[in-house]
Amino acid sequence: MKRRIILRDISWLSFNERVLQEAADPSVPLKERVKFLGIFSNNTDEFFRVRVATLKRMVEYSGKSKINMHMETSPDKILNEIQSVVLEQQDDFNRIWESIRKELEKEKIFLVTEKQLDKDQQKFIVSYFEEEVRSNIIPLMIESIPQFPYLRDKSIYLGVVLSRRDGSMKRKFAVIEVPSRISGRFVLLPSAVPEERKIILLEDIIRYNLRGIFSYFGYDKFDSWVFKVTRDAEIDIDQDVSTTLIQKIEKGLKNRRKGKPVRFVYDKEMDEGLLGYLIKRLNLVRKGNLIPGGRIHNFRHFMDFPDVFQRKGQRKKPFQHPLLVKTPRVTDTVLEQDVMLHFPYHSFNPVIDMLREAAIDPNVTTIKITCYRLASNSKVINALINAVRNGKHVTVMLELRARFDEEANLEWKERLEDEGVKVLIGIPNVKVHAKICLIKKRMNNHTIHYGFVSTGNLNEKTAMFYGDHCLLTSNRNIMADVNRLFTYLENWKDGIALLKTCKTLIPCPVSLRRELMKMINREIKLAKSKKPAAITVKLNSLSDEELIDRLYEAARSGVEIKLIVRGIFCMLSENSKFVKPVTAISILDEYLEHARVLIFHNGGKEKVFISSADWMVRNLDHRVEATCPILDETIQKELKDILDIQLSDNVKARWLDNTLQNKYKRDQSQKKVRSQIEIYNYLYQKTMKNTEPVPSQQPSIINGEAMPETMIP
Repeated sequence: MKRRIILRDISWLSFNERVLQEAADPSVPLKERVKFLGIFSNNTDEFFRVRVATLKRMVEYSGKSKINMHMETSPDKILNEIQSVVLEQQDDFNRIWESIRKELEKEKIFLVTEKQLDKDQQKFIVSYFEEEVRSNIIPLMIESIPQFPYLRDKSIYLGVVLSRRDGSMKRKFAVIEVPSRISGRFVLLPSAVPEERKIILLEDIIRYNLRGIFSYFGYDKFDSWVFKVTRDAEIDIDQDVSTTLIQKIEKGLKNRRKGKPVRFVYDKEMDEGLLGYLIKRLNLVRKGNLIPGGRIHNFRHFMDFPDVFQRKGQRKKPFQHPLLVKTPRVTDTVLEQDVMLHFPYHSFNPVIDMLREAAIDPNVTTIKITCYRLASNSKVINALINAVRNGKHVTVMLELRARFDEEANLEWKERLEDEGVKVLIGIPNVKVHAKICLIKKRMNNHTIHYGFVSTGNLNEKTAMFYGDHCLLTSNRNIMADVNRLFTYLENWKDGIALLKTCKTLIPCPVSLRRELMKMINREIKLAKSKKPAAITVKLNSLSDEELIDRLYEAARSGVEIKLIVRGIFCMLSENSKFVKPVTAISILDEYLEHARVLIFHNGGKEKVFISSADWMVRNLDHRVEATCPILDETIQKELKDILDIQLSDNVKARWLDNTLQNKYKRDQSQKKVRSQIEIYNYLYQKTMKNTEPVPSQQPSIINGEAMPETMIP
């Protein structure tokens, strides 16, 4: 029986393969190729922590109770399919890493082991171990411990076999956690050749010093292999009404650290006796738990590989929006006209500046804002605290359940409340994912509203490499609905009916699904009447079956459909019954494509939207999201131009076909179009008004800045 859709998890693995393609691409600077390996590894870890863990739960609970969390009906079969794909990707990863290692050596960058050291380097790592490492390690003689020690997620371990060469003593097993969080993973070694850079991993420094660590046991032979455990990272939020959400999250964080192992990755050369012992003590009974690999694990650390590269890229700096170049105050411009910031091309500073201006403006009375993922030293938070100190009423909707940011958000909550900020912490069973801000200001004896609606998080760090759109506006209709959203967030116990009163914004979970269906159906009706009909959509993820079915019907009816989807893509885009071929691509490049944009032809009166919501069940039905119409014709054209550039990409775009082959979209008859470079040029020229030519040779966009820790959709 043919599938109507591509399985969500298999599609996600196809997305992560695109990340691996970037690591394999020789045209990508070597430094970034190493980082893409780290991103791929980190993505895989989180996939196992969340998705694989969820599927394993479904297998465990099947037959015990009915669950309806996901579309999957055969989680056991999906797990087997995942295992097959992951093992194949692991082989590709190892091959790519070996290729990159050779390229590193051409640049005289050598990753050496404890067996490749000269005498000076040996002395160096003994001294380094004694001064920097020894106090941070605790060897565990695991056979002597009745209860097997807890092994932390995200850590790597050395499994050690202690023995005597003459066989006079029984072998013993030990485990050492590699303290990379404290000491770092990479150590630069002294080199007799000045132009050479030699790097050793922390675990290899420990390997070299094993004799000293275990000297009092009387063994003279020490063999060791690296392994790691990935654990279930889902937080169970129980329905105990006597427990506050904060207490539930705190409890969940503690439980997450001790979640069930869902993956065991190990050096395939590991001693069979040690491997069997670890598998038994960790209760790893399923075949799908075990992933054999090479000598090195936790490649996510390679996102922080030492900057020893001779060729330095030059990150192209963000520039100011043309409407804000000559204005002393962002607020003055926003009160006159809409401004659309396109990150990371435009500077994020105007968002912070608008908040800072509001913080000290004597006529501003109130600031309300949603926060999902914040920078570690957030300038947004600093501006809000300054506003409170200046007597403003500040309300922050802080979504505590932003996955893997829960702990940081609890800390932000405490700090904000200490400063007098009113902190909202969420709604039961619903995440708040909308990116909105409302500022109230008294002018001429009446109150005006201004603020923004965005597709991305209020994080000045990720705004440097996440592609997003942020509408700064004082439009009365838009801001009236933003005000309604905040009224609901502050009074959610009164019911969700208030969200249904929005007249301009389309909120989730009450309206977006219905409105999307209406707009798609209108295009279908137009196509059936032989009139022009078109839908262009850019998303992070497309997995909602109901909307996919509508897109199928639209394609069969003759609607022109163009889709740009970065991550999960469950639609079968190829079908002989489609009147017009569906264009479906994914762009993966130096910036993370994060924006959501919707364009409906609408009989020639185009409807253009930006949104915080992907087309997934969780976004449409279980989150507070905001989809905002773009009313300014100039901004509409700008967004359409940007999407046209992306649709013409023939360098970094891949076809999203039915077979998940990730084939590059190549067109030899046309000039090469790398959309992220072309968008930079397009927007830069608008700012400079063609007075300064854009350099013809485009340097690498990313330099020195930390790549995103994850590209998970």
